[in-house]
Amino acid sequence: MILSLREMEVFRQVMERGSVTAAAEALRVSQPAVSKMLQQAEDRLGFKLFVRAKKRLLPTTEAHSLFPEALNAFAAIDMVQRMAGDLRSGRSGLLRLAVTPTLAHSILPAAIRAFCEERPDVTVNIRVMTMLEAASLVADHRVDIGMVIGHIGDARVAVSDLSVLSLGCVLPRGHPLCVREALTPADLAHEPIIAVARHLPAGQLVARAFEDANVELRVAVEVNQSSIACALAHGGAGVTVLDGFAVLAAREQGMETRPFLPSVPLPARILTSRQRPLPNLAARFLERLRMVV
Repeated sequence: MILSLREMEVFRQVMERGSVTAAAEALRVSQPAVSKMLQQAEDRLGFKLFVRAKKRLLPTTEAHSLFPEALNAFAAIDMVQRMAGDLRSGRSGLLRLAVTPTLAHSILPAAIRAFCEERPDVTVNIRVMTMLEAASLVADHRVDIGMVIGHIGDARVAVSDLSVLSLGCVLPRGHPLCVREALTPADLAHEPIIAVARHLPAGQLVARAFEDANVELRVAVEVNQSSIACALAHGGAGVTVLDGFAVLAAREQGMETRPFLPSVPLPARILTSRQRPLPNLAARFLERLRMVV
């Protein structure tokens, strides 16, 4: 029959201290209580753990065989308790994120760096995907947090704003429009435009801004990721108008960027499950992410 944790602790203390009296003092219980628990342990096991010889309590052969395994059990329990404490405090564990490409290239790296420096035992799993895919993974509890750009109407997830940046332009170095402090659709009327696809939030807003200004959007290249649009603009293939987070990443990489007018704001948003509380580790990451942003 299996010993209780308390009986194992009594056995351990008697083995280590050599007497019932010393074990009782260490456990802060009475000597009869220790003797009773030892008797209960022997009854459960079906064999003697100690015998008395000349007023001394001596461990039996069975006790010597059992003692190393008891120590291993306590070591395992201590490890579980330490791990539980780490998980409670957010020092270790697995953080799972679903992130749209633009945020993966812009605000996420600095947040991950700061978070991992504080918690070197944490493993972060990042999945880069579309906004709808990220929402589905959050709703299905396959990731802890989604990070997306734009508006989403999935009722299965809770949505909170992280930051709002306006559209901006990325240009080749030395482009004539670099002399301007800001650019409008009219300024770009005769420029080859590297456009993000219209099914993406930034693509929709750019197309609408040109329509509202009654300016033709001359698309030279269409891509489905802002990082590709930036690379093409940097290589001289044209000018691109992107969400502010992509422009931020481009500026940090040394590319030429300018504000786009009229200002068109586009929010970055956090997605979490409506069906379960946010894991502690994920909550700690959100705190760090908002500080970085």
